Amino acid sequence: MKSAILGLFLAASALYSQDQHVTWKVTVEPPSAGPGSTVLLRMAGHIEEGWHLYSMSTPAAIPTKIQLAPSPAVESFRALQPEPKRAFDANFNSDTETYEGEVAFLLEVHLKKDAPAGPAELALSARYQTCNPKMCVPSKWSGSATIAIDPAAPASTATIPAGYSEPKPHTANPATSTSAAAPPEGLAAFLAVAFGFGLASIFTPCVFPMIPITMSYFVNRQSGGRRESIVQALVFCLGIVVLFSGLGLATTAILGPFGIVTLGSNPWVNGFISALFIAFGLSLLGAFEITIPSSILTPLNKSADKGGFLGSLLMGLTFSLASFACVGPFVGTLLAASVSGGKTRPLIGMVTFATGLALPFFLLAVFPGYLKRMPRSGGWMARVKVVMGFIILAFSLKYLSSLDQVLQWGILTRERFLAAWVVLFAMAGLYLLGFLRMEGIKPDEPVGLGRLLPGAAFLIFAISLLPGMFGGKLGDLDAYVPLASSQSAGIGGGAGESSLVWMKNQYREALDRARKEGKLVLVNFTGYACTNCHWMKANMFTRPEIAAAMKNFVLVELYTDGTDAESEAHQKLQLSKFNTVAIPFYAIIDPDEKVVATFPGLTKDSAEYLAFLQKTPAPLNVNASAFPQFSKLDGAPADTAGLSGKVVVVNFWATWCVPCIQEIPGFNKLHKDGVSVVGIAMDEEGAARVEPFLKKHPMDYPVGIGSEALNEQFNLDQLPVTLVFDRAGKQIKRFEGFTPDAEILAAVKQAL
Repeated sequence: MKSAILGLFLAASALYSQDQHVTWKVTVEPPSAGPGSTVLLRMAGHIEEGWHLYSMSTPAAIPTKIQLAPSPAVESFRALQPEPKRAFDANFNSDTETYEGEVAFLLEVHLKKDAPAGPAELALSARYQTCNPKMCVPSKWSGSATIAIDPAAPASTATIPAGYSEPKPHTANPATSTSAAAPPEGLAAFLAVAFGFGLASIFTPCVFPMIPITMSYFVNRQSGGRRESIVQALVFCLGIVVLFSGLGLATTAILGPFGIVTLGSNPWVNGFISALFIAFGLSLLGAFEITIPSSILTPLNKSADKGGFLGSLLMGLTFSLASFACVGPFVGTLLAASVSGGKTRPLIGMVTFATGLALPFFLLAVFPGYLKRMPRSGGWMARVKVVMGFIILAFSLKYLSSLDQVLQWGILTRERFLAAWVVLFAMAGLYLLGFLRMEGIKPDEPVGLGRLLPGAAFLIFAISLLPGMFGGKLGDLDAYVPLASSQSAGIGGGAGESSLVWMKNQYREALDRARKEGKLVLVNFTGYACTNCHWMKANMFTRPEIAAAMKNFVLVELYTDGTDAESEAHQKLQLSKFNTVAIPFYAIIDPDEKVVATFPGLTKDSAEYLAFLQKTPAPLNVNASAFPQFSKLDGAPADTAGLSGKVVVVNFWATWCVPCIQEIPGFNKLHKDGVSVVGIAMDEEGAARVEPFLKKHPMDYPVGIGSEALNEQFNLDQLPVTLVFDRAGKQIKRFEGFTPDAEILAAVKQAL
């Protein structure tokens, strides 16, 4: 095995290189070939979540371009790309072609017939652009791979995989209608869960027994024929969607976009959800029965009995209310899971959930014959009810834990939390196996596979939690259970590594220590109730290579989700410096608070996080705060004397940058309101690219052309970047990525 690995290493090498948002790996297929052969050079990229990469043939933005350096072994080459996702982008008024997640470009390399024997290095370079909804980053990358030329081997031809083609330039095709922006990363998974929850709700004790009764209402309506029956069922389904959509809309309206972000850490919300889940769980276990008051259901039932479209609609509303005792936990879980998805996530989650719940009713109205094939509700339904009760009680502990951690009571510790989970899941398993006598299982009823397999699974899961009570790791589950006492105190140790000591909520003290020790500061904006924060601390920071790199920093964690003034101040600090309150959020800064690098969110890729930790600051430029010098569109130096003594907003942008284009209306508004605004384009093509662009996207304020010197002076590795200069010409504020004009105006007013 070792010799095989060594031989492969000598035959071909792969170089890993990474910019901020794409990790590249280059390999040769095959690693060894004879002269005159055709081989494939594979350039595989992992695109950071939430970002997209443009194709080689995109009509707008910066297309990906890959070049192979001249080599004595190479006759010629051609680049190939997989099928990209093509969609209309209203910002360019054109189609664009993008990739997300994973992509692999191919270079079909033809070796010379007289290629010299031995290893031959194939050096390649790439220029490309990545974007997320807030910013764009033009990048350059270079790497190499080595192929072994074997004169004794016959010439061979590598097979090009299906789905690859040579990129062909496309002309911009303006669409007759604009299409919606691509959904944010993670939305597809959220919608799949929401739809799955809706379908799963069909099998709950409050819903399944109602199916025959409900469907007979439509199937037996023969006055208008089968068509009317289907239409009435569709209206009934609409009633279900309307009620749950109203719930999602109300959540958005009450909380607003900022409230949605902070919902998950709100102690009142967590307390309410936990109380609701405990009530639902105990009800399903038979402690009491939850019913909708008759004063609500009776009028709706009477209206529904009148028939017609209104009757079917009201019947759908009545059904939804009556089923809430069982579907409530699904709804609560979805609303809680929507906190990180923006202000529209609760609404679309509820619409999708309701669609999944209503779909079987509509299908049964279309195909009524399947009603006879459905299993009758009976003992199995009672068992589902009891098991759901145990699971919902376990879920309630998650929200109780968040409440406990935010308020820092320290009552529901990791050990107590896991002990409760062990008991609940073990009880579910013992119940299914017949050792725990409860509703739904007769004393002499045999244990079939339908009970044996899930019962054993519950017991195995309960046993697997035991190591976590004594310091063991639980993998991904660590994100949902309280941290161990040492970790929650700010100390976490990796295997074989010394402990990492965090300064908790001591931002200024951390800067002072960094200044004395000559180190950078790693700031961890975190939360007591943040599951992703817990995962990073329990699983990422304890990895030996990560822990070793983190020792080079002064470590400070700032909690933003507490109920005290300190947490509020930390959240305001994060918002003012980084224009986000999402957690976790990591920032490397120097003792003078200059930002070196940032890393938003969770990652399970050690290499990705290690690359962030290994970023080093550029040498400080004494002119970094000086007002930028730039050229006019005709190439002449811009005269900035007229801006002296004014508060000035300088926006660095580019024609290929979608968020930059989205900011133009806001800057036009600021200019109209009397704010001094200057736009500096960073396009390599200069005025030749900018002037045609301005005809389509007018800018009412002065526009100039930037230079590489400005790029170095202001560290413009991503766009847009907006700077605010005070009356003395000193830079006082920096905004990275798309920024609402209201935030920029607030900074201007502060400087006046």
